Amino acid sequence: MTASPVDITTVRGLLKRGFQVSPEMKAGLWITLTLAALAASGRAAVPFLTQRVTDLGLLAPGGVNVDLVVKYAAAGAVVLLITSLLAWRVRVRMVEASEKGLATLRLRAFDKVHELSVLTQNEEQRGRYVSRVTGDVETMRDLMQWTGAAMIVAALESVVVYAVMVAYSWQVSLVVLLAFLPMVGSLLWIQPRVQKAFRHVREQMADLLGRTSEQIVGVSTIRAYGVQQRMRDQLNEENDDILRAERKASILASVNFSSTVVGQSLATGLALVTGTVMAINGMMSVGTVVAMAFLVYQFSGPLMWIIEMLAEMQRAIVGWRRVLELVDQEVTVVDPGEDGTAIPHGHGDLDIDNVRLTYPGGPEVLKGIDLKVPSGKRIALVGATGSGKTSLARLMSRFFDPSEGEVRVGGVDLKAVPADSLRRSIAVVPQEGFLFDGTILSNLAYALPHLSSEDLAQRSLSAFESLGLEGWLEAMPEGIDSPVGPRGELLSAGERQLVSIARAYLRDPDLLILDEATSAVDPATEVRISRALEGLMQGRTAVVIAHRLSTAERADLVAVMEQGELIEVGSHRDLVAAGGTYAALYGAWVSQTRE
Repeated sequence: MTASPVDITTVRGLLKRGFQVSPEMKAGLWITLTLAALAASGRAAVPFLTQRVTDLGLLAPGGVNVDLVVKYAAAGAVVLLITSLLAWRVRVRMVEASEKGLATLRLRAFDKVHELSVLTQNEEQRGRYVSRVTGDVETMRDLMQWTGAAMIVAALESVVVYAVMVAYSWQVSLVVLLAFLPMVGSLLWIQPRVQKAFRHVREQMADLLGRTSEQIVGVSTIRAYGVQQRMRDQLNEENDDILRAERKASILASVNFSSTVVGQSLATGLALVTGTVMAINGMMSVGTVVAMAFLVYQFSGPLMWIIEMLAEMQRAIVGWRRVLELVDQEVTVVDPGEDGTAIPHGHGDLDIDNVRLTYPGGPEVLKGIDLKVPSGKRIALVGATGSGKTSLARLMSRFFDPSEGEVRVGGVDLKAVPADSLRRSIAVVPQEGFLFDGTILSNLAYALPHLSSEDLAQRSLSAFESLGLEGWLEAMPEGIDSPVGPRGELLSAGERQLVSIARAYLRDPDLLILDEATSAVDPATEVRISRALEGLMQGRTAVVIAHRLSTAERADLVAVMEQGELIEVGSHRDLVAAGGTYAALYGAWVSQTRE
């Protein structure tokens, strides 16, 4: 999937692309604009009625015509009531359209985050993604629901009012227009700078959110090292930067509003002077002069309000653009969907053919890897930190794609496998099991999301029994319904791993990718984890990132990696007998264990 060809750096392009992503925003737009035009026309009728009341009612040749005044006053009241109802309906339609559109935009942004590869996500703080999906979308809400509707009515009102002014007197209308020319020049000069300033603000807000999220997650480490004040100082510095950026943007925006105030005052004064001169010379009636004064106010008032709201509009435009940039971000791991080929069930044989991997802007981390693992066999990946074990394992689970070569499972290139088949056939148990806030059962539901709660509970209890974990589960306070807390923090690291193993078992995959994680648990939990892993791997193809050579001893095959290359492959016994790198590693481990 490639980025949109629409240039969203321009307002026109932004609107075009925005409506493509969220078509609900423009649904029935012409009806809304028509209602807004009618509302604007109704307001423009007030000066006309004022002129008629003044000339034909209050200044009638035979004295004040009370009946005519009452008639026009009643007509004005009816017009104002209808205008208010139309403006209310415009706002309701804008709220409904914007809520649907923003919901679609939020979902598209959320889906895109999950479509991006791990490599792409690692290039940016997670908090920045959160900022785009939530904060940037929310900056658009007021514009779409409140400010946007009012700005449409205000803009149409100014257009209609100016047309009425021209109908009354093109001379006065021209004077009014000339009075606002300085404001137009100021607007054209300031607005790009305001938009740039608010983009800087939004970027800093995203950085702040990312930093804050990171510090909240790492609060234990911060306390353990006593660096609370240092973290607080960092946040204060970022807050000060945002304050300065906001102040700069606000100062720029206030210049526009000030020029509008000057323009309104100048236009009103010039209109009254010009109208008075024309009335003295018999070119305009008194009522028309009064009506023109009203019209100038009605013309400039909405303009002042629009200019005042332009700052908010620029903020929303910046947020909209940032969300669309995320939605249009290129997806490097593409789901073939219905055109793909599913992995045959029960075929977990793994074939890695001349695989190379280069991280964006970084060195080559995998250099021509060739590896075959028969179905149902267990292979241990061994090597020093940074040798490429984790990168290779992530390619097997298609968290990202190789720069060259193929990774095949069941004879099918993973690039051709639909996402649902891929996740059904391959399960990953990471070194630190991640749990979502909820219960043990709700976390197991991620393996079988389509099951009812009753069926899931029954299958889960059976899974714990098959893995030899029924005793541990029974010892939990509320059994399978025990809460795990945010990120599973109510459980120990080992207990989180047990739940992760049970979750993978429920998926019943053909290929397992395991990152061994028993070094940070107590001996009793380590025994539970080891037994559960044995049950999980039974009859399945398993790739284990082995941090301890006791794991490699039990594997069918051992693959030794060094600086991105696969240097030895074979059984534990054969590699020890060969006297190579693995034999040296094993000998050192045995001697350390004996000591």
